[in-house]
Amino acid sequence: MTHPPNPLVAGVSSLYDLLVWIGNHLQSPILLFMRIVWGGQLIQAGVGKLMHIDKPIGYFTDLHIPFPVENAWLVASTETFGGLFLALGLLSRLTCLPLIINFIVAYITTEQEGLKDLLNFDTGKFTADAAFPFLATAVVVLIFGPGAFSLDYLISRRRSKAWKSAGL
Repeated sequence: MTHPPNPLVAGVSSLYDLLVWIGNHLQSPILLFMRIVWGGQLIQAGVGKLMHIDKPIGYFTDLHIPFPVENAWLVASTETFGGLFLALGLLSRLTCLPLIINFIVAYITTEQEGLKDLLNFDTGKFTADAAFPFLATAVVVLIFGPGAFSLDYLISRRRSKAWKSAGL
């Protein structure tokens, strides 16, 4: 790429290119950080629910959620194994789908005020909810993938080599 003749424009262009290069190289470490932090928290929350399953069952019963026993087990398992897969970067995009559904249902059942405010572009209650960082992480990983520091990446590299060696 040729730089413009104006030195100021050339300098800004070079700085912008540097910023893009740095940003591109920080994507995988940031995705790894998000996956480990929030995946680890999900594992803890899920295991806590599994160890004391009577508490989420009682809570779901109080909220009049249908099939509270089954839903408590489903939520606890989704958080435990979804958090594990998210942290490892294994089946990441597929794992994010049930996690996103889980947290959307959590918002619908417990945070109607936050959802109403969100429709009026008031994000305070929505983002203050404990489910928000988990939902945001799941959406980010669904859209951008788990990054290069993940089992998904290692598997994809291995599969590409296997496909090339098979002549495909």
